[in-house]
Amino acid sequence: MTRYFAAGVLFGFVITKAEVISWFRIQEMFRFQGFHMFGIFATALPTAIVTVQLLKRRGARAFTGEPIASSPKEIGTGIRYGVGGIVFGLGWALTGACPGPLFALVGSGVTVVAAAIAGAMAGTWTYGLLRPRLPH
Repeated sequence: MTRYFAAGVLFGFVITKAEVISWFRIQEMFRFQGFHMFGIFATALPTAIVTVQLLKRRGARAFTGEPIASSPKEIGTGIRYGVGGIVFGLGWALTGACPGPLFALVGSGVTVVAAAIAGAMAGTWTYGLLRPRLPH
């Protein structure tokens, strides 16, 4: 548990120093007025691709000993991904934060973000409740 807490604190420190949690940087991105956030995304994607490929090729295993694997995704028509992306993007634009840095914002003293955390939790709970009735 301590290892995961330390990783979370380190992650929060890094995204705070990189200004990823900055409301101004996020609004600048949504208004297409700055490259900062797009640059972070543009470096994160290739980093993730290389890391996943290295894990696969080296036969990496989880702490429990199970092989690390990802199952193929069924795209279908893509409507659910489009709708989900729009809802996610609207929430991100309205709150000025995606779910990842919400706790880092609270830790930085932006306590009003607790309302966004409550909204994210309520949305997750609602999805879990409605999931059996939704088309998948």
